[in-house]
Amino acid sequence: MMQMIRSLIFNVQMYIAMLVVGVVYLPWVLISPAGAHAGCHAYSRWVIWSLNWIVGLRIEVRGTPPTDDVMVAAKHQSFLDILAIYNAMPRGKFIMKRILMYAPIIGQYGLRIGCIPVDRGKRGAAIKKMLEDVKSGRRDGGQLIIYPQGTRVAPGEKRPYKIGTSALYDQLGQACVPVATNVGVFWPKRGITRKPGVAVVEFLPRIEPGLGKDAFMERLERDIETSSDALLVEAGFAPR
Repeated sequence: MMQMIRSLIFNVQMYIAMLVVGVVYLPWVLISPAGAHAGCHAYSRWVIWSLNWIVGLRIEVRGTPPTDDVMVAAKHQSFLDILAIYNAMPRGKFIMKRILMYAPIIGQYGLRIGCIPVDRGKRGAAIKKMLEDVKSGRRDGGQLIIYPQGTRVAPGEKRPYKIGTSALYDQLGQACVPVATNVGVFWPKRGITRKPGVAVVEFLPRIEPGLGKDAFMERLERDIETSSDALLVEAGFAPR
């Protein structure tokens, strides 16, 4: 019961902080995308700090977060991995659901840092639009973050990896940095309770450009799933 109360307090202040940071940084955001990045980093740091202080959940980042122009393909288990991955890099931007464009604060800040909105229900059109946005040169450099499974996946749940990731890898001609995590053990996909412990986000060795579609997807899924399963076991969760 006490952990649920702490979690509720954390959740409430997290959304209040989003509003406060969004308003405070707004003038800078309107002038420059650098203001949006600064605001998003400030908010991410606050959530990570307050999560440890209020709930007792600490974030550990392993591996080497990229600082150059790369594609980052990450396991997605909850809102927490979004913040932890973004906070670890200087200029992260996401392939995000188009509906989030209309969300207060999140949508406006997302567009300002260069996020690329796609329609989840229109796979072919979404991939085409995503590739056009990248190819057009309208997007600044940075770390382009994509979730290969396309949605949050609870620990132990299996979902296929989508072909849009390989299409983007091929067009960008950049290295891909896989990311594994076990945050879903502590911050579930659903529910308000946040569990104490150490949640890990691990940046894995790069996949250099030049692999064929099948070879790339096979290695990407193997690297992310193997490492994520190992992190789940480390956190006391036994993957199926």
